[in-house]
Amino acid sequence: MIKSIINKCLVASILAACVWSCAPDLTTTKTENTDSLPDTFTGSQDSTNTAQVTWQEYFGDPYLTALIDTALHNNQELNIMLQEIEIARFEVRAKKGEYLPSVSIGAGGGVEKVGRYTPQGASEATTDIKPGKAMPDPVPDIGLGAYATWEIDIWKKLRNAKKAAVKRYLASIDGKNFMVTNLISDIASAYYELLALDNELAIVQQNIEIQTNALEIVKQQQLASRITSLPVRKFEAEVLSTKSLQYGIQQQIIEKENEINYLVGRYPQPIERNAEVFKDLVPGLIYAGIPAQMLANRPDIRQAELELEAAKLDIKVAKARFYPSVGITAGIGFQAFNPKYLIKSPESLLYSLAGDISAPLINRNAIKATYFSANAKQIQAVYNYEQAILKGYIDVINQLSNISNLEQSYSLKEQEVEALNQSIVIANDLFKSARADYMEVLMTQRDALHSRFELVETKIQQLNAKVNIYQALGGGWTYEDVTTE
Repeated sequence: MIKSIINKCLVASILAACVWSCAPDLTTTKTENTDSLPDTFTGSQDSTNTAQVTWQEYFGDPYLTALIDTALHNNQELNIMLQEIEIARFEVRAKKGEYLPSVSIGAGGGVEKVGRYTPQGASEATTDIKPGKAMPDPVPDIGLGAYATWEIDIWKKLRNAKKAAVKRYLASIDGKNFMVTNLISDIASAYYELLALDNELAIVQQNIEIQTNALEIVKQQQLASRITSLPVRKFEAEVLSTKSLQYGIQQQIIEKENEINYLVGRYPQPIERNAEVFKDLVPGLIYAGIPAQMLANRPDIRQAELELEAAKLDIKVAKARFYPSVGITAGIGFQAFNPKYLIKSPESLLYSLAGDISAPLINRNAIKATYFSANAKQIQAVYNYEQAILKGYIDVINQLSNISNLEQSYSLKEQEVEALNQSIVIANDLFKSARADYMEVLMTQRDALHSRFELVETKIQQLNAKVNIYQALGGGWTYEDVTTE
């Protein structure tokens, strides 16, 4: 009868705990951008994708690829990220250990002196015990045993926490991959800008030579009393102004070299390069593929997706905290007052087995707060994921348009430079024959110098667009097999 009452009370307690532990409803949101993502970038269904090309093959320049290779080993920020991945990996192992039984082994010893006028002491004193069989006084106590505790994960709280840790570990790897794409892009852009500065410096030096020759002509004409000293002074000032440009460019070269050295993870040193190839660099054909490939190729989108999956699992973990938890404790070992009896079985053998169930009662507000916070983070992760997809698509569209427009612009700039170079020769000839004013010669030289600078600037914009489209498509990183064990 008593046993039946106890069982009924236990069942009633469990049912009450389950009802009391019901989780509140949540307001959730779902991703929309993946469903509304356009099928193509430019109307083409061609699935050929430039992002699949390795960065060694894509850039080709041996000096640039050597810099990138060194940076992938030495860059401090990237190495810091690698340690973040290690931290995430060990977090997975820690979470996995939480839902496995915790087993420990221990040994102990002590001594106890019971008072004579205590129930235990008085009982032993009045007991007729044969000589030599009495309890030692004081009483030694020696024990050796194993103990285990285990929370039965019936609501998958611990398993979901482990799965969330796995997702974040994989997200940290994609975070590293995204950093790799950015690092490669930063180095490539800085390297091309360095080549551009070399070419600008060469243009200035060539222009100085042209202006110096023109200065000699006007000096000869002054000696022949064909012109006044004013044109001579104007040409001298122009030569000095152009010469001053080269020092500013040289400073920019030093700073750009050190920017690359910083990215590579080394102290300042000259950057090996061949500046003469700059004018021959032409961005190759770009194959954008289809937007669905971008979702798989861009590490930032993959990272946002994994963070979203982890956030969803966090909600399940937080929800499971409302439900009762069931635990089991067990122990087995030997205990005796004399070492020679310690491993004597079954007299010194002891064991225990117990189970318990508990449900939150007083701290439900704290659990609710954690639950609602997890939901808010999940909604935040949805928006982050949608934002990453939208940004990725717009990046690709912008760069595809940029490449097309720059190609047309560069062609026109080349024609402009050629026309102005011819005009310098014509202006000099006319000036020698007194059919052109010296200001026309000066202005022609200035226009030619400015146009050549603009041509170099357009070329660097083309090369940066080549770098940016590769990054926008998700190129530059190599998938690595990972383990979560």
